[in-house]
Amino acid sequence: MDKEKSKEELLKEKLFYKKKNGFKDSAEGYREAVMSYAEGYKKFLDSAKTEREAVKQGIKMATEAGFTEYKLGDKIVAGGKYYLNNRDKSLYIFVAGTNSLENGIKICAAHIDSPRLDMKQHPLYESENMAYLKTHYYGGIRKYQWVTIPLALHGVVSRADGERIEVVIGEDEGDPVFCITDLLPHLAQEQSQKTLANAFSGEGLNLLIGSEPYGELDEAVKLNMLKILNEKYGITESDFISAELSAVPAIKARDLGLDRSFVAGYGHDDRVCAYPAITAILENKDSKDTIMCVLADKEEIGSEGVSGMQCDLIVDLMEELCKCLGGNFNVVKASSSCLSADVNAGYDPMYPEVFEKRNSSLMNCGVVMSKYTGARGKSSTSDASAEYVGKIRRMFDENGVIWQTAELGKVDIGGGGTVAMYIANHNIDTVDLGVPVLSMHAPMEIIAKNDLYEAHKAFSTFCKN
Repeated sequence: MDKEKSKEELLKEKLFYKKKNGFKDSAEGYREAVMSYAEGYKKFLDSAKTEREAVKQGIKMATEAGFTEYKLGDKIVAGGKYYLNNRDKSLYIFVAGTNSLENGIKICAAHIDSPRLDMKQHPLYESENMAYLKTHYYGGIRKYQWVTIPLALHGVVSRADGERIEVVIGEDEGDPVFCITDLLPHLAQEQSQKTLANAFSGEGLNLLIGSEPYGELDEAVKLNMLKILNEKYGITESDFISAELSAVPAIKARDLGLDRSFVAGYGHDDRVCAYPAITAILENKDSKDTIMCVLADKEEIGSEGVSGMQCDLIVDLMEELCKCLGGNFNVVKASSSCLSADVNAGYDPMYPEVFEKRNSSLMNCGVVMSKYTGARGKSSTSDASAEYVGKIRRMFDENGVIWQTAELGKVDIGGGGTVAMYIANHNIDTVDLGVPVLSMHAPMEIIAKNDLYEAHKAFSTFCKN
C-alpha cells in the first residue's frame, strides 16, 4: 500500500491536474494566463501605495468598465453598475442585480491600507545641519526593516485656504528619495546586544530629507526644506497640521526568481486581494444577483473610523439598495454572504519552527480559505460555520478553482485579524479567503503568481454562482 500523501503532495497533484486540463493549451496556456494577469497587478501595485491611491485606481478601473458614481440617496436601478467613493479612502463597487434582493448580496471585502510610516503633525526639524521628518509608524511593522532603505513620500496636504495638494516624491527616476539612517557595525556593539524589537525605537524612525542651508539664518536647513516645499506645492509649515503624508518603500513591483514565478513588492497585504476582487466584479457578465466589492481602510489598526470596516456605511448602502430595489432589510442581510479577502502567512521553510505545516498555506498551491483567524484561543475572529465553508468549497471544486486551507502559524505563536468579524457582526455569513504571502508586513513582500490568479478565479466564481 502506498504511503499516505502529505497535504503538499495532494495540493501539487491537484494544481498540476487543473493546469493540464483547464486550458486549451494545457499547462502552457495556464502559465500564459497567470503571467498576463500578474502584469496588470504589478501596475496596480505600483500606482496604489496608499489607500487614497488605491481608491483612485479602483475608480479609474470601474469607470473604464462602465460603472458610474453613486452617492447615498441617489436612485439605483436593477442592472445598474455603480461605485461609491467614501472620502477618497474607501470604495464600494457594486452591480444592482435583476434578481430579488432578498436572495442576498455577494460581497468581496478587502482592505487597501498597508503598514507604513506616517508623518507627525509637527514633523519637520533640524539637527546638526541636517533636516528630518518625524514619523509615527502605522500598523504592525518590524522597525529594523525600515532602516537604510529608499523611501518615497506620498499623501495629501489640505492647505489653510482649503485647497488639497497631492504629494508624491521619490517614485520617478529623477526624484530624490529619503532614508532612515543606522549605525555602522564598528560602533554598533551596544546596539547589537539589544533584541530586534528594542534595537530601534519609534521616535528614532526619523526621515533624513536634506542638508543644504538657506542663507545664514537660524535653522537654515529646515528653512530651505520649507522653501523647496513651498515653491513646488505652495505649502507652509502650518499646513503639516492638516496633512496625511506617509513614507513608503521607493521600490517597484518586480518579478522574483529565475522562473519569474513570484512577485516582490510593497503592499501585497492586502492589495493582492483587493485587485482580484476588483477585476472579478468588473469582468462579471453572468450574475443576476447583486454583487459588491468593498475596499476598506484602517484594517491594519483595527478597522476603526469613517473609512474602516467598522463604519456603518456598508449597512447604510444595503438599506439604500432595499429602498430602491425592494426587499426586507433584515432578510437581505441574513441571506447575504461574504468572502473576506485577506492574505495568510505562506509557509516559509527558512522558519519552520513557527508553522504547523499541515495547517499552513503553501506557496503556489492556490488561494487560501481560513475558517477562522484570530489569536491563540480564537480571539478576535468570526469562525465561519461548517455549512458556509462547505458551500464555498463545493463552489470552488465545481468550478475548477485551486484552493487550500490554513491558519496563521502555530496556535500559541500565531495570530492576526481581518475584517471578517465586522461583516459577520451584521448577520452576514463570512469566511476569509486570500493569497499566501512571504515576509508579510515587510517593506518588500512576496507572493506567487499562481496564487494571485487563483484568487481572481475564486472571487469571479463567487460572484457568478
